[in-house]
Amino acid sequence: MSRFCFAFLDCEFGGLDPLLHDITEIGVVLTDYRLKELSTAEWKVRPRPERVSEEAAKIFGYDEAVWAEAPGVRQVLTELAGMMPADATVVPAGQNVRMDVSFLELAYKKCEIPYPFDYHVIDLATLFYSWSLVAGETVPALSLRQAATTAGLLNGDGVAHRALADARLTLDAFRHFIGRLAAREPADPVPEPWE
Repeated sequence: MSRFCFAFLDCEFGGLDPLLHDITEIGVVLTDYRLKELSTAEWKVRPRPERVSEEAAKIFGYDEAVWAEAPGVRQVLTELAGMMPADATVVPAGQNVRMDVSFLELAYKKCEIPYPFDYHVIDLATLFYSWSLVAGETVPALSLRQAATTAGLLNGDGVAHRALADARLTLDAFRHFIGRLAAREPADPVPEPWE
């Protein structure tokens, strides 16, 4: 079996549609298969201003003057691919990581750069939900903020969206919930969805 590792990713975007909006920030924490940190990196990515919605700009603090100095997407994607170990299968991991992957896959394709990640993904939302079933807890949301608050990593205050900070928070929450899924009997039976 080939060696594998995880790239805990978080990206910020100019909106939610990879066909209409650009990647504006990428943060990654690379770990081995036991979640030991190997390296980290973050980039601001210069977007086309017309591909950043007002709503997204408010969420992640976009300022056209600040981002004007950022490298372009081709340079960032090349650097991101370059930090991936050549002798390992790199699995993208994150909170709602399919969203990040959809933007990254399209960007790599448009830039004609080989995609450096495996087709599998590991998602915190799935782990958080699984933990809630085993623990017999009801979770009000499957967001990163909710998972981190439940894990005691946040106190519920608003936190600015920064790609590397969110990638690291995802990894910390992931470690927390993995540690709480030890083999044991589930809590009280979970109600069927139709009850």
